[in-house]
Amino acid sequence: MKLHFVASEAPDAQAALKLMCARHTDVGADAADVVVALGGDGFMLQTLHNFLSRKKPIYGMNLGSVGFLMNEYRDEDLEQRLAAAESAQLHPLRMRAHGPRGVTEALAFNEVSLLRQTRQAAKLRILVDEKTRIAELICDGVLVSTPAGSTAYNLSAHGPILPIDADLLALTPISAFRPRRWRGALLSHRARVRFEILEAGKRPVSAVADDLEARDVDTVDVEEDRSVSMTMLFDAGHSLDERILAEQFVD
Repeated sequence: MKLHFVASEAPDAQAALKLMCARHTDVGADAADVVVALGGDGFMLQTLHNFLSRKKPIYGMNLGSVGFLMNEYRDEDLEQRLAAAESAQLHPLRMRAHGPRGVTEALAFNEVSLLRQTRQAAKLRILVDEKTRIAELICDGVLVSTPAGSTAYNLSAHGPILPIDADLLALTPISAFRPRRWRGALLSHRARVRFEILEAGKRPVSAVADDLEARDVDTVDVEEDRSVSMTMLFDAGHSLDERILAEQFVD
């Protein structure tokens, strides 16, 4: 199996990169069968974006904090682990954010989030498939999450955990003030969501797709892009769907 190694800038990840390259031949990004990413969850998201055009399977080993999207780091038996690995197909969200500076388009494997930029709460209108569902949401923000991202920011905002094959998206408010009792919604993966920012001049809002931010947006359109997919590899018995299921039974 032909491998290519990438690592975050963290000292532990850089040390692991040197060790791995000493033990295995790095054939480069174009010739590799699998890309091995050394770092944390944030670095895994960067790697998914960086290798979109090459569509290489990504196998991550955790040298970060949480490592939900990563496998355990071990410097031995890499070939055997890869041969037995289980795969997960990820489809990202596509964000189109409109504002005075034009249109910002980006993909998100975890979530697209809208966040207030100042002390003023955001005011948003939410449309799903061109029908207004919430005429005015007063909040710190709101997000749309993929199943893969449902255990990240979405879970911290008290959103639902989604099975990886659920064909659902989570629409989750962040510190909603009005409607006070609205806790979010589960949407079909085919849903087209539009956020319209109300009083944008007084209450500016930014839109973030994974780690790309567009500031002072007026409207934001979000939908899943099934034409784009990436493959992640996980150790046998520790697949992404098993991790997501197990996360629902953690104290």
